[in-house]
Amino acid sequence: MSLAVLLVLHAIVTFAAGMALIVAPNFIPGAIGIQLEPSQFLVPYLLGTAEIALAFLSFYARKLTDAQALRLVSATFIVFHASTALVEFLAFVQGASAGVWGNIAVRALVVILFAYYGLMQTRNQS
Repeated sequence: MSLAVLLVLHAIVTFAAGMALIVAPNFIPGAIGIQLEPSQFLVPYLLGTAEIALAFLSFYARKLTDAQALRLVSATFIVFHASTALVEFLAFVQGASAGVWGNIAVRALVVILFAYYGLMQTRNQS
């Protein structure tokens, strides 16, 4: 795998998650036992738009050649996914179902992949 391939895969999955949060705002929260009322849909809508923006960044970053820019993009994704995993853990501690552990594991894997391909592999470039 290369960083460019990782960025495209990340863009696809992140865009899909963003669209799911907007089109079916109870789908992802419902997978871990959280049901929202329609008056609470603003939160998944906002997260969905953030996911779409990150997907856009990921998709277009695949063409960047500047190592410093690629490290910044990768670090941004690392911060996003690591902090999201932490708040998902917090949700589990506060009563969300154990199903959230699957998402935490995926986010941890994404952090590791961006650390390796986005930070370590680009360290000696530029």
